[in-house]
Amino acid sequence: MSGITPGAPDAAHTPADDEQLPRASGPLTGEDPAPTRSGIFLRELMRGSAMTTVLAIVLAMIVGGVLIASTNKEVQAAAGYFFARPGDTLVAIWNAVIGGYEALFRGAVFNPRGNDFAAQIRPLTNSLGFAAPLIAAGLGVALAFRTGLFNIGARGQMLIAAMFAGLFAFNLDLPMWIHLPLTLVIGIAGGALWGGLVGLLKAKTGAHEVILTIMLNYVAYYLLLWMLRTPGLLQMPGNNQPQTAPTPASAQFPDLLGPRFPALDWGFVVVVVATVVVWWVIERSSLGLRLRAVGENPHAARAAGISVQRIYLYAMLFAGGLAGLAAMNQIQGNVTTGFGATIDAGIGFDAITVALLGRSRAWGTFAAGILFGALKAGSFSMQAQGIPVDIVLVVQSLIVLFIAAPPLLRAVFFLPKTDAEKAAKARAKAAKKAVTA
Repeated sequence: MSGITPGAPDAAHTPADDEQLPRASGPLTGEDPAPTRSGIFLRELMRGSAMTTVLAIVLAMIVGGVLIASTNKEVQAAAGYFFARPGDTLVAIWNAVIGGYEALFRGAVFNPRGNDFAAQIRPLTNSLGFAAPLIAAGLGVALAFRTGLFNIGARGQMLIAAMFAGLFAFNLDLPMWIHLPLTLVIGIAGGALWGGLVGLLKAKTGAHEVILTIMLNYVAYYLLLWMLRTPGLLQMPGNNQPQTAPTPASAQFPDLLGPRFPALDWGFVVVVVATVVVWWVIERSSLGLRLRAVGENPHAARAAGISVQRIYLYAMLFAGGLAGLAAMNQIQGNVTTGFGATIDAGIGFDAITVALLGRSRAWGTFAAGILFGALKAGSFSMQAQGIPVDIVLVVQSLIVLFIAAPPLLRAVFFLPKTDAEKAAKARAKAAKKAVTA
């Protein structure tokens, strides 16, 4: 009997056999199985910014539902005898939350109770009308964000734009095809000059744009208020109230879909065009490349030969001009009976939220503006049902809060961690081991 030498290869076993046999993997081998294409796609989808945004909206709506239920009188009454008849409380909670969000949908998107199709889709046109100035101002803030500038001066830029339009365009007697675009251009120029002042001061003196924009917001407000209280400047003739004369009919945006949809005018079309222009400038032009380079690393951009100071000036000129466009949507479309010092209506600060929700991208900001416009339009229907309008503001704030804290969202919905989070956790664990050792 011939033996086999220990350690010697089997004569019947060839290297080709190793190539044909699949490699063992799994928990018993200590190795993770190779991920499939569908698994990789699903993991990347769950980690993506789009999923984070959707889940942030869902979670904010859930919290909003809790607030709606807790402020509902029927829910409060049924909760008094919860342990005797818990079903009544649950039914009251369901009716309150579903009724509230149904009212939001009915006031923002589609009203099935309308008499005809025009009445049914009017809420959607109202949402788009409310969204137009939010989108314009949000684009200005987003463009500054992409350049590394925190522009919180959209309010002041809107006020100065309205002031310029009132001073230099309201008293003109021109045909509409001249008066309307001239008023629009004057307002955009006023906002651009006020934003460009910030860029110039930052470029020449190094002053921080946050301090500059905050202070210039106050300057713009009180300057406009003084002009509104001074006869011969912006105050309506024969009136003691701090308000301008109505916007001339020849300077107003015509209704886009006719008089049955008064909230939607041609100003929305102008905002769509502005969105396309901003997208092209940032993502496709050489100027946009320099803007993004400065936003990523101004020191590296300077070393590459880019004039950082000039880019700061350009960025704030664009940002101010877009805020001016938002102001023109207000005085040429939404508020044509004369404006006061509160013509910005909080849009300048809401624009920061819109830009953050849109992740400083042109079309993301456009979608975020429509969402916030829908929330604003639907809030009136919710208020008619006895739901506090402040709940909508809470939902808006929570959306931004959850988007700004992706780890919180991943913990709530058990989403996979990103590679950066895994690396940070591994470094923390290694550092802890090093300390204990």
